[in-house]
Amino acid sequence: MDQMNQAGPGPTPSDQLVKKLSETASGSSTWMKFLGVMMIIDGVMLAITVIGLLICWLPIWLGVILFQAAGDAEMASKGAAPKLLDYVQRLNRFFLIHGILALLILVVSLIMVFVFGMAVFWGLLSEMG
Repeated sequence: MDQMNQAGPGPTPSDQLVKKLSETASGSSTWMKFLGVMMIIDGVMLAITVIGLLICWLPIWLGVILFQAAGDAEMASKGAAPKLLDYVQRLNRFFLIHGILALLILVVSLIMVFVFGMAVFWGLLSEMG
């Protein structure tokens, strides 16, 4: 029984895991900030064009989410473990939005290819007849 009393409270495996996850997340924060700033700049550049005004808010929003996630990662590595959850939630939101946009772009691209192909086909038929 003396051995149980002598073993003082130490870091639990879950504490060690949170610390390691926080350090790993913090290691990616520099690149996340860089990409966040680049996406914001991309959105500002899109705002210069007429059509870009309609969609410029998307890369700006995604850039802000990345930048905030990087800040959460840095805070988590400094001991604010709840910020690790914020970091993961922001990354989840970023990838969800980015994935939806990728699917939307794929669908629109396929529709454009189909419409263009039909126009070319129709043009060829009208030339032959």
